[in-house]
Amino acid sequence: MEKYQEIERSIIKKYRKTIWTKFVKAINEYELIKEGDRIAVCISGGKDSMLLAKCMQELYKHGKRNFELKFVVMDPGYNPYNRQVIIDNAELLNIPIEIFDTEIFDAVAGVADSPCYLCARMRRGYLYKYAQSIGCNKIALGHHFDDAIETILMSMLYGGEIKTMMPKLHSTNHEGMELIRPLYLVKEADIIAWKNYHDLQFIQCACRLTENCSLGDAGGGSKRQEMKVLVKKFRQTNPHIEMNIFKSVHNVNLQTIIGYRDGEKVYSFLDDYDK
Repeated sequence: MEKYQEIERSIIKKYRKTIWTKFVKAINEYELIKEGDRIAVCISGGKDSMLLAKCMQELYKHGKRNFELKFVVMDPGYNPYNRQVIIDNAELLNIPIEIFDTEIFDAVAGVADSPCYLCARMRRGYLYKYAQSIGCNKIALGHHFDDAIETILMSMLYGGEIKTMMPKLHSTNHEGMELIRPLYLVKEADIIAWKNYHDLQFIQCACRLTENCSLGDAGGGSKRQEMKVLVKKFRQTNPHIEMNIFKSVHNVNLQTIIGYRDGEKVYSFLDDYDK
């Protein structure tokens, strides 16, 4: 059995409960894939996007839906070593990638305020544009359960609002395009377990500003990493806390909310308090 076949088998067998079942549940529960979809699976070279690619391959082989997949790697300006790591991993995992080049790292290199935010925005735009150019109507990203939890906490603690990372959303700038997150219910610890079980090494950040974190799972000093540490502390107190955070944005009680907004409209509980 080839290495990639062992990896595929482990997703269905060994990690069926922690990865495969949750992956399929997200697909079904949030209606992420529909008949006739042509999906660009976006691969950054990290563990999450590589696992996503394998899960999508397995779904394509064993699923009942009629859809197409393209495996896309955007090179924002990787150094030759990191680019080659992505190519080698794709070959090892039997993922037929196509690479397109951009100059995003050059564009954000001189930005002093929030270069990571700008980089992420530019990446998203380029991915939408390229996916659309090859006939895709959706892009699939490798964000997972922990990303959603961290986004909720960051929004509350630093943004002063309750906001989450949605399992899918329509693009506002690229008509007809949609973003989906099939690993939405999969926990990062289980992705790491899968990676370590097969002794796989993926790039993590690879940005020129943070190339010291090119390989491995360690994060930098970002707000998201700060949230990871906070959630870890929560977990020591109560193992159910992160799931409760996740459930909270699925179960909002509007009768106990001071205010909320829907697009440009802003509502206050005082609007109909005396009615």
